[in-house]
Amino acid sequence: MTDRHHLLVHGATFAAVGDRGDISGVRGGGSPDGLFVRDARHLSRWQLTVDGAVPEVLTPVADGDTARCVLVPRGGRPEPPAHTLFREQAVGDSSFVETVRVTGNRPVPTVVRLAITADADFADQFELRPDHRTYVKAGALRSRVVLDDGIEFAYRRAEWRSCTTITADPAPDAVEETGTGARRLVWTLELPPHGTRELVLRVMARPHGDRRALRVPRDPAAVHGQLTAEEDAFVQGVAFPTGWPELAAACARGLTDLAALQIPASGPDGEELRVPAGGAPWYLTLLARDALLTSLFALPYRTGPAAGTLLALAATQAGAAGGSGAAQPGKIVHEVRHGELAHFGQVPYGRYYGSVDATPLFLILLGAYTEQTGDPALARRLEPHARAAVTWMLDHGGLTSRGYLVYRADEGGLANQNWKDSPGAICCADGTRPSGAVMAAGAQGYAYDALRRTAWVARTVWSDGTYAALLEQSAADLRDRFQRDFWLPDRAFPALALDGEGRRIDALASDAGHLLWTGLLDKEYGEVVGHRLLEPDFFSGWGVRTLAAGQPAYHPLSYHRGSVWPHDNALIALGLARYGLHDEARAVAHALVDAATAGGHRLPEVLAGYSRSTHPEPVPYPHACTRESRSAAAPLALLTAVGGA
Repeated sequence: MTDRHHLLVHGATFAAVGDRGDISGVRGGGSPDGLFVRDARHLSRWQLTVDGAVPEVLTPVADGDTARCVLVPRGGRPEPPAHTLFREQAVGDSSFVETVRVTGNRPVPTVVRLAITADADFADQFELRPDHRTYVKAGALRSRVVLDDGIEFAYRRAEWRSCTTITADPAPDAVEETGTGARRLVWTLELPPHGTRELVLRVMARPHGDRRALRVPRDPAAVHGQLTAEEDAFVQGVAFPTGWPELAAACARGLTDLAALQIPASGPDGEELRVPAGGAPWYLTLLARDALLTSLFALPYRTGPAAGTLLALAATQAGAAGGSGAAQPGKIVHEVRHGELAHFGQVPYGRYYGSVDATPLFLILLGAYTEQTGDPALARRLEPHARAAVTWMLDHGGLTSRGYLVYRADEGGLANQNWKDSPGAICCADGTRPSGAVMAAGAQGYAYDALRRTAWVARTVWSDGTYAALLEQSAADLRDRFQRDFWLPDRAFPALALDGEGRRIDALASDAGHLLWTGLLDKEYGEVVGHRLLEPDFFSGWGVRTLAAGQPAYHPLSYHRGSVWPHDNALIALGLARYGLHDEARAVAHALVDAATAGGHRLPEVLAGYSRSTHPEPVPYPHACTRESRSAAAPLALLTAVGGA
């Protein structure tokens, strides 16, 4: 497939369509196309033909909440098109709706044969990743049933059931077999002179276990109205900076994206919640680290995401050791998946606990939420969960026995369990990877802040001064140890990590900025680090690179070894401001805002690490999520860090 994919996102549902509104279902690309709900592809093919041919694109689909394009039948200049097709598509909750308007261009009647070839392969998203893995699905059966006004595709494997129902108004004249699993819905339309006919196609996806009473929106305009109302409610009441219109536009764009990325979750008592998803297309699910950081960035402007995230993570907090997914008592979940492969245990991510930093971030958000709102009710309700999280950090997490939060590569899961979780992300300057246990620098900063914030909650909300004093002493001891064990005196910079033997992993990495955000470094050390992050090998002009250029491990198109991450830079800007380095914070903020402006005021998940001095436009990272919650919230963090300056 050569054309671009355009994402339509609404909660836990998204569609990726091409320039002409089609879905090809081709596997193995950098980004999947189709209609997806709860990790499953409910439309794998959706292709429009006119009189047996694929029409030409007059106006391709543009980015937005609604996909619109203009098509004409193939032909040449001597014979102008007999008709023009206007497609409009949108996604709702577990649904996809399209209108096709065919307008005649001739003064005489015209007959048009229009067809939609549709299929639903119900592929799990993990099957569509470009990692060449295959999964056995023994006993799986697909079926197709022709309806009076469309067709229903169904899938069954043991107890797993899902289906996709397609209906049309007017009903198709015929539903034809294609020789494959797909079916072709066909209409013969008679257009009066310069007249118009319209089709409305509605797709309802019914994932396994979803027993809600669902209804497909009547048309894309209805979906657009609903999305606009949700976005307006998310943006309403936020004061954007008047003196920096580009930052204001990035904040507004980010908030509207966050409105679309709110997905359903359940709280400790089964209450229905909405929480930020990780991002589309690959992570439209609850990722704890992403939801926690997103909620922290948004907290001064929107407290709802934080409350929902804390309750959803409390509901999924591990209660017992053993089992699958690296669960340990008190640990906060890393990722929750709802797909077929997770259901049958073929991937470990149904409830996966392979994260060293989600637990301290949970405690940081709880303390920040309590301080921001002045409402102690949530901290009281979640006191058992918070104490269990602290106990995990001290016991299973390693703070007591090793002095630091520690993780080990998880067989079948993640090799690295900090925010830089790709296999080679934690490395020495020469690219050498550590073996055995890893103590990542950024996670120690999170642990320090978590201990301090929880101590404050214990003293002011739980009225437990003894516990508060214990946590405060643990935080102070951690700070003293860290500056002794992690500091690289010859480079005046903290190590990226320690290995299991306590040796310093000496790559110079952006994680040092997270230490500024959490306040782990003394002022003198913090100022040295802050200035260093703005030197040319780190600062590309579009942001701070994850790994400083010039090191053998650096690569501008590596996921975590030289790229520029907006959320990473947002934390750095907040940290620089915390240490009084306001000029440096403004430099980072202006770089990110300029990158957002170049991308229609939207920040992607990650950018390439190429220098702005040689590349005057930001270079995209090839496989980035284009709608990502942390990046959407990053402009709000910049606003907090530097205001409208």
